Amino acid sequence: MTEAPLVAAPGPAPEPGPRRGRGSRVLAVLLVATIAVGAYLWLTTVRWQRSSAEWEEKAHGYAEEVASLQLQLDGANSELKAARDQLSTATARITDLANEKAQLGDENVASQQYLDYQTQVSAAAATVASALGQCVSGQEQLVGYLKDADQYEAADLNRYERQVNELCADAEQANESLQQELRP
Repeated sequence: MTEAPLVAAPGPAPEPGPRRGRGSRVLAVLLVATIAVGAYLWLTTVRWQRSSAEWEEKAHGYAEEVASLQLQLDGANSELKAARDQLSTATARITDLANEKAQLGDENVASQQYLDYQTQVSAAAATVASALGQCVSGQEQLVGYLKDADQYEAADLNRYERQVNELCADAEQANESLQQELRP
């Protein structure tokens, strides 16, 4: 008789628990990728906010600078108008003085003196008007440069501003000298 093969008894039953299969691994990888992308987006947003705040601060600084220069330009324009008004008044005064002098002495001598004086004052007034015009032009150009300040070096803008300020100071000094000349 042949013996029946011995069958081994099955081993212990597997423990019940979560099945770790291919699907859970994919979900884990997707979760990690999602967290990484979220972290990257968060860091990018924080950097962008910081950069945006810096640019906004610079923009406010330039806006304040432009406003200050606009005030200076308005002041220079007012001074130029005042100088033109004073020139008109001075011309009228010169004419009056010349007429008075002509009545006091020799008409030819008085006329020559009037003509010389008027020529000197007219030349000085023209110099003042030209200098004030250059001052205003320089300030207008400076305002234009400041509107596009990011295209220029800050040192160049500061140097140009100093040059314009010196030009305007010279124009003001010339105007004061003219005013002293015109006083009776």
